[in-house]
Amino acid sequence: MAAAVPPPARLTQRDRMTALADRVHLADRAQFLERLAAALAAPRPGLEAGPALLLLDLDRFKRVKASIGEQAGEALLRAAGRRLRSALRETDAAARLGGDTFAALFAAPARREAVAALATRLLELFARPYVVNGRVALVGASIGIALAPPGGAAPETLLTDAELALRAAKAAGCGGFRFFDPSMRTEAESRRALEQELHAALPLEQFELHYQPQVALASDRLIGFEALIRWRHPVRGLMRPDRFLPLAAEIGLSSAIGEWVLRAACAEAARWPDHIHVAVNLTPEEVRSGRVLPGVARALRDSGLSGPRLEIELTETALLHPTAEALAQLEGLHRLGVRISLDDFGTGYSSLSQLRSFPFDGVKIDRRFAEDAAVLRAVAGLGEALGMRSTAEGAETPAHLAGMRRAGCTSVQGYLLGRPMPASEVPAAIAARPGRCVPAA
Repeated sequence: MAAAVPPPARLTQRDRMTALADRVHLADRAQFLERLAAALAAPRPGLEAGPALLLLDLDRFKRVKASIGEQAGEALLRAAGRRLRSALRETDAAARLGGDTFAALFAAPARREAVAALATRLLELFARPYVVNGRVALVGASIGIALAPPGGAAPETLLTDAELALRAAKAAGCGGFRFFDPSMRTEAESRRALEQELHAALPLEQFELHYQPQVALASDRLIGFEALIRWRHPVRGLMRPDRFLPLAAEIGLSSAIGEWVLRAACAEAARWPDHIHVAVNLTPEEVRSGRVLPGVARALRDSGLSGPRLEIELTETALLHPTAEALAQLEGLHRLGVRISLDDFGTGYSSLSQLRSFPFDGVKIDRRFAEDAAVLRAVAGLGEALGMRSTAEGAETPAHLAGMRRAGCTSVQGYLLGRPMPASEVPAAIAARPGRCVPAA
């Protein structure tokens, strides 16, 4: 006698809805490109508008996935795909191109106003909270849009245009959309050229360091210089770091440039009097690389500079997600005698607990607080309570200097005391007024 077959389990309404949603089809990259090619090749009667391509990239997804886990992150992506599909018409197509990037093909006729309305609707949908495995997750989206030109376009060209528009949307801030504009292609070509030139800058020895004086307020003595990188570009001239360091971080050159800065600064400082130190900034990428401690040890050994004459400045973002390895590196630097300061204090994520968790010797108060007496007093007092030096940046007027002195800051730097100068000018600046502030240039 055959065994009895158990009756099928009864599905709840929620089970049926979940099963239905999971069957929503999203094309992969190859399938989507085939669909896009067919849409672009389709005849268009008269002056009818062609299709539109929308690229969507989730904002904050990596951060959210890190908090909810890999499996929940994939569930969130599936939920995002369902929301995308629900906003489109039957004649449209949706795809997940990889990672947290999605695409939508808005079939012809795709007029600009209708596409903008769709993008607005998608941004609203993606910004709504997600419930994944019982946890609430908040992510948004940025969208780049490319409209098919009247003369048609190759699928890869339209995809590239949408990617450029997406990059512009991301650069303008999360949660928005941008239409492709031909100027974006020009900017992209300029960026690619700058990337290639930046890769060549190190071997061609186009970088140089300038040094800005630091002065102790109690004694009015020149105590050190901060090393600041410059790029002497053969066509663009002398470039400040804010014009090329963000790009260097994007293309993976931060560590190599940082190692060069450290070696060059230590070698230069070894020629100065023993009471003058040099301060060098480290980027978040360098801290995360795990090569800080051996790099500093090698720079000190090769230059002959003593550890106490080197000060390492870390930005708050470098320690946004502190690890045991990062703490071990900082402690290792202290064993070498190197001093460590938290740079741009008050502008980001730092807190009292962060200051107490790492072996900092000092804090640097960002220049935007040069006229804020309350902030200057608070940070200087915090530094004194924790046994740390407080250095105020942005001393550009006598009033700034007097305010920093009244607040109890231990040292200052700014244009009033000296602008960043080439290495060749440092010896004269040190000799100009021994034991006194360097005058403004």
